[in-house]
Amino acid sequence: MLRKIMMGAAGALIATTFMSGSAAAADCSRGTLDTRFCDEDGDLLADTPKDPAEQIDPETLVFAYTPVEDPAVYKEAWSDFLDHMEKVTSKKVIFFPVQSNAAQIEAMRSGRLHIAGFNTGSNPLAVNCAGFNPFTIMASKDGNFGYEMEIITYPGSGIEKVEDIKGQQLAFTSPTSNSGFKAPSAILKADFNMVAETDFEPAFSGKHDNSILGVANKDYKAASIANSVMHRMLKRGVITEDQVKSIYKSQTFPTTGFGVVYNLKPELKAKIEEAFFSFEWEGTSLQREFEKSNEGQFLKMTYKEFWDVIRKIDTANGVKYTCK
Repeated sequence: MLRKIMMGAAGALIATTFMSGSAAAADCSRGTLDTRFCDEDGDLLADTPKDPAEQIDPETLVFAYTPVEDPAVYKEAWSDFLDHMEKVTSKKVIFFPVQSNAAQIEAMRSGRLHIAGFNTGSNPLAVNCAGFNPFTIMASKDGNFGYEMEIITYPGSGIEKVEDIKGQQLAFTSPTSNSGFKAPSAILKADFNMVAETDFEPAFSGKHDNSILGVANKDYKAASIANSVMHRMLKRGVITEDQVKSIYKSQTFPTTGFGVVYNLKPELKAKIEEAFFSFEWEGTSLQREFEKSNEGQFLKMTYKEFWDVIRKIDTANGVKYTCK
């Protein structure tokens, strides 16, 4: 069971608790990981169980992409890639259209999800509480990767700079989102001395496309969003450039992390990794969707290195995750 995530009066994220019936792992090094996991090699990820009986080899692999927009858009976008994964792994692979970050993490924690792309802010929770092992992100053909958090408004809103949000409403997406909550909360507090529920009214839209459409349609005066999502929506014609304007742009953050659940058999995990790194993007449904945000390959990465800045943002926000 997933305990609701709430924002306290100071704008800090209160701990999220997952309830698990699994017995705790044997005494081992684990760092911040849940007691069900071990991390003997110090890479901050749950180790594959040493006992082969605890390793899984599902007949059907389940894949889910982070719910940044309508899942129906991405079921089609990922179709060619999942066909390729079926050929490489010799397994049936199905797309699981999750509706929220919490549902996606719970699905992996409970054993119903094997391969996933978790959004930037959800990666630490998925790693620590669900045994997620990320190993790749999307990048441009020349190796650049990442996105920025932007705070957007609409022309004529009366908001010209970040300080103008004081006394107004600011839309976030969900408490586990980096660009949709955690990064803007840390930046607004550190750089502008602005705290939710004290200096402005927070609202939660659920997803980035909801926030972006909410601003474009003047339902929200301002919103913090991932600009990679906005770029794709602009190129699809879902919104037009004259409907939104940016008043703040952050440093670059790592984008969605892709990986597997920790307890897959090593041979299967290797095949899944092979599917990611051998996929030919040219002319595929994946290319058609993600070239809109200038992405065209899967780049190898490590959670320990690439997510360092995100873990620091969590620390700045007072985020502590407790898995039970």
